[in-house]
Amino acid sequence: MDRLVLGAGAVGSSLFGRLRERGDPVVLLENDQQVASLREKGVDARHVDPTEPAAVRTVAGRVDSVVVLPATPGDGRALAETAREAYPEAFVLACLGAGATAADRRVVATYADRVVDTTEETASRVVGLAGGSPAGTRTRRLQRALRSVDGTLGVFTHDDPDPDAIASAVCLRRLAERVGTDAEVCYYGDIDHQENRALVNLLGYDLRNLDSEETAEEFGGVALVDHSRPGINSGLPPETPVDVVVDHHPPRAPVEASFLDLRSGVGSTSTLLAGYLRDLDVEPTTDLATGLLYGLRTDTREFSREVSSVDLEAAAMLVEHADGRTLERIESPSVTGETLDTVATAVRNRRVDGDVVTTCIGEVSDRDALAQAADRLLELEDVLTTLVFGYTDETVFASARSQDGRLDIGAVLRESFGQIGSAGGHADMAGAQIPLGMLVADEEPDPGGVIEDVVVGRFRGALRVTTDRAAGRYGSDPDDDDG
Repeated sequence: MDRLVLGAGAVGSSLFGRLRERGDPVVLLENDQQVASLREKGVDARHVDPTEPAAVRTVAGRVDSVVVLPATPGDGRALAETAREAYPEAFVLACLGAGATAADRRVVATYADRVVDTTEETASRVVGLAGGSPAGTRTRRLQRALRSVDGTLGVFTHDDPDPDAIASAVCLRRLAERVGTDAEVCYYGDIDHQENRALVNLLGYDLRNLDSEETAEEFGGVALVDHSRPGINSGLPPETPVDVVVDHHPPRAPVEASFLDLRSGVGSTSTLLAGYLRDLDVEPTTDLATGLLYGLRTDTREFSREVSSVDLEAAAMLVEHADGRTLERIESPSVTGETLDTVATAVRNRRVDGDVVTTCIGEVSDRDALAQAADRLLELEDVLTTLVFGYTDETVFASARSQDGRLDIGAVLRESFGQIGSAGGHADMAGAQIPLGMLVADEEPDPGGVIEDVVVGRFRGALRVTTDRAAGRYGSDPDDDDG
């Protein structure tokens, strides 16, 4: 059974009719007259004391969500407590009438996942929240997945997390804690970009930086945000079991998890997490709203890339709670001398081929400076695509940008380096990581020269392949002759 209703309060008659349109609910009541009346209307009403958890479970069996409809505010606590005790993993929605006080709501909220005030006009909304709409069903399943974790939930961003990943992970942690599950936000790699460090420091986010040898074994469950597969742009071993995935990037291979929210039709993962706050009627704290809004803005390039109406709605909700002055401070942090040196080296070492610029900066310690250098090179006259790369003792890191409408630079990097490392991103910005051993031998006297030749060669080859594919799909007839 999907839905159980305890009681028949304020919006009862309207609610039962709407619920039946989406599958018959079971209604449990103690009053014989009410049971008989509802049965005459075709409602599956059953007689039982709705304050006895064992009796409720015996009569109703298994359910996914419970709607609590107390006749009076005073009944709300008893019914909500019964629902939670009988069905600890179900989504519990409590509907309190206009007479409920703030104290009534606080008490009921200790047992229910969501507490709403009800009128006749809110019946359709209650149906959606109880799981009768796709959003309601998704929210209910996420709550259940978070609640079922036995121990602490590890919420993992992708390596070297960006603002969208950071804010989304913090939000998911708070949603987990809201249902009584301890959670910790973890990441591999570094947070090097000045704006990203400012985001974490100014908003006081508590994140754990894991060493490459550490795994998720200490956690009772694993959640992935802004990526969907362990081992792909993730320090987690590929075989790591995953409980929750929330990501807006289209997966390149099957994804396995107890709960999946993969929606590529929105511009950011922050948008998806903001939707859960809205559906659960959770007012975000200032620090959370500010982070999510910044994550949404950066991943959509200020609402100019892959933006949807859902992104705009999320932004409208978040801006009411965000701190505009803190956003300004995040967006304008001080630039380190090392970053300026990296940009200068990138400009000095650049190789130009038509509208494409590639540059190797050599050994790198501030990997995020590569992205800033790629952005700066894109500002050069007549340049449409940039690739900036550097290396450490173990890994080659690359960052690419493009404003060429014919290209999907994320696809180009996957074509270039996906077989020898990890790569991905968006149509206009992407990154890659390649184990150094895939490119040069240990005894190579000039690793920099070999790395540059291989990386640039593979990149230019992939550019030709993807450009040819795009021309074949969208371009003019190859037999046309312009004369």
